[in-house]
Amino acid sequence: MTELSTAPESFAPETRQRDLPVILTGLMLAMVLAALDQSIVNTALPAVASELGGMAHLSWVVTAFMLASTTATPIFGKLGDMFGRRNLLLGCITLFIAASALCGLAQTMEELIAFRLLQGIGGGGLMTLTQTTISDVVGPRERLRYQGLFTGAFAFASIAGPVLGGALTTALSWRWVFYVNIPVGAIALTLLVIGLKLPAVEQRRHQIDWLGALLLTSAATALLLLFSLAGSVFPRLSLTSALLAAGGLIALALFIWQERRAREPMVDLSLFALPAFRIGTLTTGAMTFAMMSAMVFLPLYLQLVLGMSAAQSGLVMLPQVGMMLLSSVLGGRLSAQIGKPKRFLVGGIILEALGLGLLATLAHEQAGVIPVLAALAILGTGMGSAMPNATVIVQNAVPHGSLGVATASMSFLRSLGGALGVAVSGGVMTSLLAAKLAGLGGVDASAIATGGMAVIRTLPEAAQLQVAEAFRQAIAASFAIGGGVMALALVLALRLRGTDLTSPTAPAP
Repeated sequence: MTELSTAPESFAPETRQRDLPVILTGLMLAMVLAALDQSIVNTALPAVASELGGMAHLSWVVTAFMLASTTATPIFGKLGDMFGRRNLLLGCITLFIAASALCGLAQTMEELIAFRLLQGIGGGGLMTLTQTTISDVVGPRERLRYQGLFTGAFAFASIAGPVLGGALTTALSWRWVFYVNIPVGAIALTLLVIGLKLPAVEQRRHQIDWLGALLLTSAATALLLLFSLAGSVFPRLSLTSALLAAGGLIALALFIWQERRAREPMVDLSLFALPAFRIGTLTTGAMTFAMMSAMVFLPLYLQLVLGMSAAQSGLVMLPQVGMMLLSSVLGGRLSAQIGKPKRFLVGGIILEALGLGLLATLAHEQAGVIPVLAALAILGTGMGSAMPNATVIVQNAVPHGSLGVATASMSFLRSLGGALGVAVSGGVMTSLLAAKLAGLGGVDASAIATGGMAVIRTLPEAAQLQVAEAFRQAIAASFAIGGGVMALALVLALRLRGTDLTSPTAPAP
């Protein structure tokens, strides 16, 4: 099947500065929408289950969005390269708004899960198209400055999501977790309709790689289901796990075969022959693996081991959020002036590894909250410094016509890395915890695994202290895993060559 397309072109210099603030505001709001809905639903899930029922399917409210978003990301990246990004982006925002309204109106758990799938498709498009559109309107050196802003916005939305979700659910209803997207999305849509005017040039026909898209979706779905549900919905060592792993690997092998023979592949595998692209994407995946392997279990450590409330543990995250925002914005500006993104990427990775290593040490020694705050500030500084520079290195390594595929591939590996980070660290923590709880007399390990902190609070005080000690050692291992992966990311980043930016006003490649 063939389709007629129009290739995008950068803004004319005389209109770029006038329209840029409007465009950037619209793009950042669109990215915030997608990032927020990856986590804002989590704190609303108990209220959802109380009203709609279907507790057994509750995890699918989160998993459905993650599956759809991750698998849609590379597809929208390729379609944006083929047909232009403006109309595709506007369509994704419209889909996201409509799906959010439907989620808020859902009357059954099955309806909510189906609407979350639609919302995830729109969210996947927003994640890749917003980042790629920046490269349509600014040159390589300017990308560092603006990618820093986007990294800060993404970090803030991701971490603020649970707090906002809890506040909206408590003050209004869980449905407002979705309704809040409607006005924000409408503002983003209006700004981009007004400001984003990419002229159409070079009309030609394209052949869409539908088989490649189907195989990629199948592989990603099987592997993400394995990473996210194994150990909770079904055992890690089970027939279901084996079938998902085998199905995912077979679909992945067929996808690689298809992409090598397709006239216009959904993912251009030749890009991985470019060292900067290959190292940049793998480094990004490693950074997300490390971040998620630690962040998922940090609140558990703060509440169970250090005895904090849920609200207090949320406040402890502020140094990480604040330093990530500050370092992403200021670091992006400084990196743009110097024109050496590798230095900031390497420096950020070192700080991330140091922060995670400190968290592992502090958890092992059961240190107080003050050292934890310092470690989180170091971790946030590293994340804010490394992420935008990795994005720009990847984008500057490829031709302008492949920007969408390149950015989408990076986003895909980032999502996959996060899911793998949670799965691996969760598996290690669960295994260590089960081994340590098994040695405690009078403690039902299976009941704790099922009921969590609600069961722990019913135990005698002495038993609670023993359980907290077991959790402390198990969570410390998850932090150590993150630090080890960041050490591997550092080895990769040090191999980067030829990433310096030579012209402050160079057009997009």
